Amino acid sequence: MPAYPDTSFLARIYLPHANSAKASAWMQRSTEPLAFTPLHRHELRNAVRLSVFRGEITAEQRKSALREIDADLAEGILAHTLIPWTDAFREAENLAATHTETLGVRSFDLLHVGLALALGATEFLTFDERQAALAKAAGLRVKP
Repeated sequence: MPAYPDTSFLARIYLPHANSAKASAWMQRSTEPLAFTPLHRHELRNAVRLSVFRGEITAEQRKSALREIDADLAEGILAHTLIPWTDAFREAENLAATHTETLGVRSFDLLHVGLALALGATEFLTFDERQAALAKAAGLRVKP
């Protein structure tokens, strides 16, 4: 698996945002499906619902976004990916011991980067600055 998306990247694909065009352009160039774990599913679907709460999208737009996610899974643009929990948490703990005190990363940042490493990713797709710094420190190429 060459590229691992964090939820900030995926949210830019399915929700309106200043970086949506950048995320969509990366997706159009990609030739491989993106990993989509149960963690992504939970975080992304909740981000869509939270956007309704914040008044950023309507309930109808929420329905459309959730349908688009399901369609991309059905079409193989996103690939259901099981989480190797033990490996992911081991990687996350190693990253925490090395980088939390200098980068100020949160547990979910560590978990996403640890998961990318456990899955064998070489690229990390994010719009989150702290996750980007952590992913670079972990030896991943950060995009888009």
